[in-house]
Amino acid sequence: MKSRVLIAGGGVASIEAALALRDLAADKVEVEIFSPRQDFVYRPQAIGEPYGAARAAHYDLADLAARCGAGFHQDSIASVDPESRLATTHDGEKFPYDYLVVAPGARLLWPVPGAVTFWGVNHEPEVRKLMDGLHEGELHSIAFTMPGAEGWALPLYELALLTGAELFASGVDAKLLVVTPEDAPLQVFGRRASGLVGALLSERGIEVRSGMHPVRYEGGHLIVAPGDQIDVDAVISLPKLEGRRIRDIPHDPNGFVRVDDHCRVLKRDRIFAAGDVTHFPVKQGGIATQQADVIAETIAADLGIAIDPQPFDPVLRAVLWTGEYPRYLQGWLGGGHGENSSLTAEPPWGESEGKIVGRYLTHFIAEVDRSQAPQTIV
Repeated sequence: MKSRVLIAGGGVASIEAALALRDLAADKVEVEIFSPRQDFVYRPQAIGEPYGAARAAHYDLADLAARCGAGFHQDSIASVDPESRLATTHDGEKFPYDYLVVAPGARLLWPVPGAVTFWGVNHEPEVRKLMDGLHEGELHSIAFTMPGAEGWALPLYELALLTGAELFASGVDAKLLVVTPEDAPLQVFGRRASGLVGALLSERGIEVRSGMHPVRYEGGHLIVAPGDQIDVDAVISLPKLEGRRIRDIPHDPNGFVRVDDHCRVLKRDRIFAAGDVTHFPVKQGGIATQQADVIAETIAADLGIAIDPQPFDPVLRAVLWTGEYPRYLQGWLGGGHGENSSLTAEPPWGESEGKIVGRYLTHFIAEVDRSQAPQTIV
């Protein structure tokens, strides 16, 4: 009899976990995905929407689940009884499980009063409106910021670089600033890559003010802490993240779930967590796929598959859109390999078929794209 694996959530970690389990333990597991949404959104491409450079692709989640060999329920898991291994959905249905993977993602919150928030979906009309203001001469300066050093800072720099490239192509002169709580641009990748990103920003005429947390924007002033206010005509901020809570899954005050080196939820038997809902400070699709792979290996080994499950040892890989040629970033997060981080013109991990680098997901989405045109936001 197959073991039943329930996956709470319909994002990157969920699809990767289903694919990994199919590859490692297809004969021993029955996988079911639960999500209140019917679509899977490839969010990293949304950064290009305000500039007409890309659209965030939407895929039918039931179809993706079927391609992964999994079942799909358009409902979310609301609570868990760990002792009886029973999950209850928001609609009140109860599902027994042998293993549970918690991957519902994070809520996006409005972080900086007075600023425009880049949510990463729905064409970002407010961002486009600010771009139009720069083109028409109503605005002459704009700051890009984020609420905290944790999360995922890359879109902050893409927004600045894409804005700069569009304005340069149109012959528009405007002041662009990045105001970041980080000590240096994209410091999470390590010193070498961070330095190269800083050099790229300087080359494009984009000023960076580091070590500053945005507080609010009012009357043409961005209030920061610490430091003096910054005079600027508009501000775009990334959102603040808060973990999505499932009752009886322990979490910190911000809703994030603590896990061990094999992504097991602390003090919960046979329950795992992956992706943005975990306490791991970097919230990024590639990291979510690595956590999902760790979970699949651990479950497979527990079911008797001859595999040595490896602990979570994150390698950060990302594609930076610059408005010209993309740059490829790589850094090691677990062992202090900052000097070995890189920013290159070609992906050091081999062929790149998308903005999310995952063992299974990258090629899976590329195959889906080749087999049928994905739906896009309209």
